[in-house]
Amino acid sequence: MNMHRQYMQRCLDLAQLGAGSVSPNPMVGAVIVHDDKIIGEGYTSPYGGPHAEVNAVSQVLERYGDRAKKLLAESTFYVSLEPCAHYGKTPPCANMIADLKPSKVFVACLDPYAKVNGKGVEILRAAGIEVEIGLLEKEAIWLNRRFFTRIGQHRPYVILKWAQSKDGLIGQQDKQVWISNAASQQLTHRWRAEEDAILVGTHTAQLDNPSLTVRHWKGKNPIRVLIDRDLVISPEAKIFDEKADTIVFNAKKTDWQGHIKHIELENYGLYLPQSILYQLYLMDVQSIIIEGGAKTLQTFIDAGLWDEARVFQSEKELHRGVSAPKLNGRILEKRMISSDLLMVYVK
Repeated sequence: MNMHRQYMQRCLDLAQLGAGSVSPNPMVGAVIVHDDKIIGEGYTSPYGGPHAEVNAVSQVLERYGDRAKKLLAESTFYVSLEPCAHYGKTPPCANMIADLKPSKVFVACLDPYAKVNGKGVEILRAAGIEVEIGLLEKEAIWLNRRFFTRIGQHRPYVILKWAQSKDGLIGQQDKQVWISNAASQQLTHRWRAEEDAILVGTHTAQLDNPSLTVRHWKGKNPIRVLIDRDLVISPEAKIFDEKADTIVFNAKKTDWQGHIKHIELENYGLYLPQSILYQLYLMDVQSIIIEGGAKTLQTFIDAGLWDEARVFQSEKELHRGVSAPKLNGRILEKRMISSDLLMVYVK
């Protein structure tokens, strides 16, 4: 791997550190190189805070004081996503970089957001800065697949997750069954901390009484989303405790009390997955994990509204129970999580 690719890979690694905290912004990393030495780097702060480029420049200013401006002008910048070109929660990063006039800027991929797309690069080039686009572009788009999906498809990025037995069963109708091992359960909690929301259907809420939190991992709890057509889930259920906000899609009422929001869907059952995802998109939910049950998962699969599926296969056999969902997807990854086989599918 040449040095340019190494520096851009460092941007991607830095960007990943923002997982779970920057949404609905994209994850971005920035690296500043002078004479083949990294003199500053950063990633996007939690939503509303400074962007990656600002944090990288600030690091140079803190380290080098009066020499910083000269060093920045002689440096090469690497950024995993096109610098923003509009005023939002923060000023445009493209303008800041243009003022510094570095010798060159490498951009992994353009920002799909209409207020930025190509405009950040235009600002840099208008300032006389050489810009190269496309270094590790595929990897950069994959990293921000949630952001690209929300902007391009006007819905959250959908991750399906379930555990199934060796004989292809996801559980039993009448009782809760633990299928995956402790390591897989901890990994699931890590995933929850990285996404904006988590969704279950009525049957899962009744049978498992899940809290849908990240109690086995450090991080924020996702927004909990419940599909409960007739509002049959008890107000005492764990999904309604104060550990996270909860949204209930139903056919009875629209109401907002504290951390619980009920949203009545007109023509409930007609295009249900589409209606739910569009409502969540309007609330700036950028990604969601759907954890069950089988009927809910299959509903989103049949509607073609999924992007990634993470399936744990246990060594256990249940012999009787509910069949796991059926999907047509391409296996992206297989690896062992202790005794469980994790299979990751994409469409």
